[in-house]
Amino acid sequence: MPDHRFTLLGAVLVFVGAGVGGVLRFGVHALMHSWFGAAFPWGTLIANVSGCLAVGVLMAAWAGPSSIREEYRLAVMVGVLGGYTTFSAFGRETMDLVQQGHGVRAAAYVAGSVALCLAAVWLGVLIGRRFAGGAAAPIEH
Repeated sequence: MPDHRFTLLGAVLVFVGAGVGGVLRFGVHALMHSWFGAAFPWGTLIANVSGCLAVGVLMAAWAGPSSIREEYRLAVMVGVLGGYTTFSAFGRETMDLVQQGHGVRAAAYVAGSVALCLAAVWLGVLIGRRFAGGAAAPIEH
């Protein structure tokens, strides 16, 4: 089971990773906005789905005994991917759509985000297990 003790090194790595993830999310958002405009929050949707896919891959790849140090797992899973995915922006953008009178669009965004992110984690686990040698060990969190 992963070690969840707070350490200064772990905190610094999460902090740096979150900054990297936030910059990546900002780039994805800007790119999607330039491609598709602002009528639908594509940037956040793409960041959440791709981040969930990455979480699933890493969950499976790093399940069980691994040579990856816990601090580095934290830096990537909590830091980079936590800074990259953004359900706080998801909530704000959903409310913006509702307040602008786009209830159907808001509902589609919520349903699509949840369904696609859960499917991406599932697919990521399958991919991660495939590349980790097909290990069938349970995934720890």
